[in-house]
Amino acid sequence: MDPWAEPSGSRGVYVYGVLRSREDLSFGAIGLGTPPAEVGTVCEGGLAAVVSAGPAGVPDPTRDNVLAHHRVQEAVMREHTLLPTAFGLTVSGRQQVVELLRSAHDAFTDVLARLEGQLELGLKVLWDRDLIPMEAARHDAQTIVEALRPHATATRVVSPIGERMILNVAFLVAREQAVSFDAKVRSLAARFELLTFQYTGPWAPYHFTDIRLRREPGAPALPSASD
Repeated sequence: MDPWAEPSGSRGVYVYGVLRSREDLSFGAIGLGTPPAEVGTVCEGGLAAVVSAGPAGVPDPTRDNVLAHHRVQEAVMREHTLLPTAFGLTVSGRQQVVELLRSAHDAFTDVLARLEGQLELGLKVLWDRDLIPMEAARHDAQTIVEALRPHATATRVVSPIGERMILNVAFLVAREQAVSFDAKVRSLAARFELLTFQYTGPWAPYHFTDIRLRREPGAPALPSASD
């Protein structure tokens, strides 16, 4: 019997995301907890939720737990297209996972089809007021976005964080374009040497899904439209 087959008063099922599969998959002992929990799937209707045993309620957002959440998603993404969950989605047992997959089967399938073969890459750009004026930095930031846009499937500019950040942008990039996209970022970093580039990823495509998975206190996990 798998470790998430039946609900328990002290244990729940933690959900990392949804992918397309009709076969049970195993990703090893890389999940939440000490020692790390075994991560596998619950399948229903051509979809599979990536899950592990977890606490009965929402796990504490400790550094170890958040890192484990992203570690699992990163491992899954090496071979599969993943619709990610935000940190903290826990349900009571296998049946609740099945109900989740059934409740939004068509929406999940459509989003996964659009994300097939795509990765999210992030770029933050910081400026130093002693080296470059604000208006010039903003102009350069727009130039950077426009230079990278043709190399990406989609682009989403996010609100900057802090006073020094002038650009916070996510790019959806096809796997086969990732190397050329990386090279373009490096060339722009060399061109705008007075700016600081923080280039990260690949990430699960959080910024490019039009649904998200949520759980309200006392209620089952449900899909909802993203902002």
